[in-house]
Amino acid sequence: METTAKLRYARISPQKCRLVADMVRGQSVNTALNVLKFTPKKGAAIVHKVLWSAVENAQNNNGLDVDELTVHRIMVDQAPQLKRFAARAKGRGTRIVKRNSHITVVVSDGKKDE
Repeated sequence: METTAKLRYARISPQKCRLVADMVRGQSVNTALNVLKFTPKKGAAIVHKVLWSAVENAQNNNGLDVDELTVHRIMVDQAPQLKRFAARAKGRGTRIVKRNSHITVVVSDGKKDE
């Protein structure tokens, strides 16, 4: 059975967050949480929270055993961007794009839905 948790409009670039998501994709939940806990990246803390939420959803809503869960899918998609301008020389301005992410984590115990 699969259980999902989503975080929308996270203030991190999808490119940076995908580096962290690739580290834990396909691992058991306990291993993935430990890897994220000790990874010194901003994206690791964000993905850790979403993964923990997916585990809690599986435990509370579906009654699944936490020890059997694996990280089935992690998707980091691009969200709408914040567009800002910064002052430059000679009265000009340049665009600054602040990128956002949608993070989706799916955990599964490997069994079919009943």
